[in-house]
Formats: sequence, C-alpha cells, structure tokens
Amino acid sequence: MSRSSATLASLGRAAHGHRLAVIIGWAILAVSLGFFAPRLESALSGAMWEVNGSDSLAARQVIEREFGGFSSQSAVAVIHSDRLDASDPRFQAKVDLATNVFAAEPALGPTAPPQVSQDGHTVVLQAGSLVDPTESVRAAERVSDSIGELSDNNVTVALTGSPAFWADFNAVNREGMMKAEFITWPVTAIILVLAFGTLAAAGLPLILTAAGLISSMGILYGITQYTDLSIWTLNFAMMFALALGIDYALFIVSRFRGALHAAPDDVEGAISVTMDTAGKAVLFSGLTVLISLSAVLLVPIPAFRSMAAGMMLSVSFVLLAALTLLPALLGPGINRFALPWHTTGEHRSPWWARFSQRIEKRAVLFAIAAAAFLLLLASPLLGLKTGMPSISVLPEDRQTRVGYDLLASAFGPGGPGPLQIVVPGGTNAPDVSQTVAANRGIAAVFPAQTAADGSTLITAIATTDPSSKESSDLVGSLRAELPAGVLVGGPVAENHDLDQMLRSRAPIVIGVVLLLGFVLLLFALQAVFIAVAGAFT
Repeated sequence: MSRSSATLASLGRAAHGHRLAVIIGWAILAVSLGFFAPRLESALSGAMWEVNGSDSLAARQVIEREFGGFSSQSAVAVIHSDRLDASDPRFQAKVDLATNVFAAEPALGPTAPPQVSQDGHTVVLQAGSLVDPTESVRAAERVSDSIGELSDNNVTVALTGSPAFWADFNAVNREGMMKAEFITWPVTAIILVLAFGTLAAAGLPLILTAAGLISSMGILYGITQYTDLSIWTLNFAMMFALALGIDYALFIVSRFRGALHAAPDDVEGAISVTMDTAGKAVLFSGLTVLISLSAVLLVPIPAFRSMAAGMMLSVSFVLLAALTLLPALLGPGINRFALPWHTTGEHRSPWWARFSQRIEKRAVLFAIAAAAFLLLLASPLLGLKTGMPSISVLPEDRQTRVGYDLLASAFGPGGPGPLQIVVPGGTNAPDVSQTVAANRGIAAVFPAQTAADGSTLITAIATTDPSSKESSDLVGSLRAELPAGVLVGGPVAENHDLDQMLRSRAPIVIGVVLLLGFVLLLFALQAVFIAVAGAFT
C-alpha cells in the first residue's frame, strides 16, 4: 500500500469512526454558508471581459476619466417611430422622458445631445457611466424597465449598449439556469436510482454534491463582497460540482458496495479498501482538475480568472466532501430501500468483461482507433471562433436586442458598436481623423471632442456589424495606420483584443495543463507511458 492510499484509508476510517461529528460538522457548514448561497447570483457581474493591459481598456479608462464616462460602458436609449419624426411633440416627449430616467439614476452622468438619424425617425440618447463596469450593468438593470415602459403604439423606446446587453444576458442566463436545475436534478436522481437499484445508495451522490456546491456558493458570495466575480462563475461552478460530485460518489459508493459484499461484517475494512482504491483515484482526479483550472489563471481577463477561481473552489469542496463526508455516510444500510429487481450481490458485467479482454488482446488496434476517434471529435476546434457573446445570443424580443436592431437599421450595421479613438495631446488630431475617414471600413466619422488634458476623442462608425470578422480586422488595420500612442477602443476593439488574447494564450494554457497533468499522473501512477497517454487524453 502506498503512503497516499494508506493516509486516505486512515482518513476514511477516522471519518466513519467519528461519523456523527463529521455529518454534523458538514451540516453546520452547509447550512451556515448556504444561508448566503441564494444571494450569490445577484452579486455576480456580467461584465469583466476586458483584457488587462490592452489598448482598448486604456482607451476606455481615458474616456471615462476625461470625456464624461461616454465609453463602451455608457447607457444608450434608442427612440424610434415609423410614423413620427423627431420634430413631432409626441416623439420629443419620449426623448424628454428617457432623459429624465437617465438623470434619476445616480450611476449615470449627464446625457449627451441627442443624435438624430438621417431619416429623422430615430434618436439616440447616451448617458455616461460614473461607475465601474459591474455597477454600470446594475444601473442598466435598474433603469431598463422604466425605459421600456415608455414605448407605445407610436414610439418604441429601448435600452441598449454594453451594460444593457449584460443585464439582459444575466436575466436570460438566470432563466436558463432555473430551467436546467428543474430538469437536471430530477433526471440525475432517476439515473442514479436505476444505476444503483437502491434509494439509499442513489441518494449519497446527491447529498455529496449538494453539500459541496452549497458550501462553495456561500464562500463565493463572501468573495463578491471584496472583489467582482463573473456571472459565468456560478454557471461553471454548478456544472463542475454536479458532474464531479456525482462522478466521485459513483466511484466510492460502487467500490464500497463491492467490498462490503465480500465481507458483510467488516464495514471498517470495506471503507479502508474503498479509500485505498477509489479514494486514491478520486483524490488524484480532483487534483488533476484543480491543476488544469489553475492554468486558466494565466489568461489576463478578469472574467476568465474569476470563473477559474469559482470552479476550483467548488471542486475543492466537492473533493473534500468525497473524502470525509461520504465515508461517514457509508455503512451497512447502503442497500436499503432496494428496487424490486435489485440484488445485493456484487455486480459484474459479463459483456464488459469480454470487451476488456478484446481490448487487451488487440491493444494497439484499439489505441489507434480511440486516438482517431478523439481527433475526429476535436476537429471542430480548427474552426473555433473566440470573443465575447454577440447580440444573437439574446431573444429577438429582448429590449437590448430591439434597441440594437433599431440602431443598426438607422445608422448602418456598425452603428451599435462605434469605434472610439483617443488621440493624446501633442498628436495632430485632424490628421488622425482624416486617416480614419479614409479607411474603406469606415462609414462615418463624427466631429472630434477635446478634453481638458489636451486629448481628443474621435468616434467612428464601421461599415460592418460589430461582431463580424471584418470589424475586428478593421481595428488591426487602424492601429497599424495610426501614429504611436493613439488608442483604438470601443466595443469592437474590446472584442478584438479579447480574441487576440485568447488565441495567443491558448497554446500556453494547454501546454501548462499537459505538463502539470503529466507530472501529477507520473507521481500517482509511476509509469511514464501511461502518464503521457493520460495527459494527452
């Protein structure tokens, strides 16, 4: 017996020997932390997709500081009518009401002069953000209903822009998670009952997963009081906790039932055997997952780092519960509440036994076939597109989507995502403006604004949709054409920088995962070839 497995066996026996204390301790932990778990979702941020150190983030920070907060994080209201033009008193009344809604929100600054489309049927109102991106999203959530309620049969009023997008995305995400939870847990419970044949055994994976997930959610809520966490943190934390919690419990419960069948009167011995074998597999599996997730921390994108931290926390709690709570719950009652077809004997599948023998006889052939199949499954990665979620992820009737479509229709495809070019003091801003206007990818350039520090803001509209490859390429071409020190920002540039960062860091992250995974497997298995095979599969 190795030192690690011996330690796990001792841990399992200790947990079972003091099972009442362990169960009560986990119950107290889950209940106390679970008190904060329902608050987690509303405390998470829908923003945080900027790339630390990027030109687009630098541009946003200058705009927020010197140009009244009219960055990519500002609030945008679109007022449109097919029947009325902007000069109509009824249309103007809607503009005034939308302005008042913005003015009543403390997180928003003064509203810029309204922009009127060429046909006179669409007006755009923009209010600068006075807070960080996370609070901008929450401000959008607060004003969204008030803006949407201004619509009537003659005039459509919709809130759009980046904060509004994330506010709507959060709402859609929340609805999706609720539906998924209503389906996932009952279906999982049914599958576990069918797999184990007893209600007692089937309930243990669910208890393990719930304890680990609820505890980690409470800790995550505490973290949100000190720093922002992405809305995706909760999604991935729940996914990993559910998948790994059930997986680990299946290993341990199945192994315990087999060991108990061999020696019905020796529960302690069955726990020792279980933790020597399945417990060791679970431990190294959890460590492998944690190591893999730690590599994501190398990506300088706050959303990615918070997601990795959340997943690592949920995996840690689930792993701890599997090695302590689960041994405490194991016992002779594991086969209670059996279904009619269930037998308490050790289950072995003749079919799987024959299949494993075939693999052993033709190991090379099966290895080649498996590798080819895995490569086939991985082939879509060649066409993988990275970047922030586009407007298409929202239903067409969502307010943000409505406003986005109205903007695109009135101001051209690039209207919803203007380029914001910051020219530092001392650089010839008119020359920069001419260079921007001369680019074939630019549809329009608005009059420049000059700040007190001497910097100039040039706003331009692209000819293509903000989420398109052409718009992303436009950012790269402008940066190559413009003088050093000029910053190209705005939603399109932020997405471009995100895409470039993901592409550049992906090989590094994958390499670190493979290397650390190999080292861990080599330590656990002490077999070089198997460690290599395991790391790459």
